[in-house]
Amino acid sequence: MLDRGVIKDFLDEELEGIEIPEELSMEALTEAFCQYVEDDYYEWLRDNAQSFFNHGDPDWAWIAKKAKLVSKG
Repeated sequence: MLDRGVIKDFLDEELEGIEIPEELSMEALTEAFCQYVEDDYYEWLRDNAQSFFNHGDPDWAWIAKKAKLVSKG
């Protein structure tokens, strides 16, 4: 879940100089943008999970090696 406050600040900066229609509140615009990004994000996560877990046939040795590398920090 995205932090709506952070996204609103981001949009304020990105849309500087762009006129937003009066009937579109910044809250509604922020929420619509967040929903759009989250939908794409979850699709990206699903695709990467399929690749990471070798489409249902995980290479546990490879995964363990990756896990050890990140746990060493």
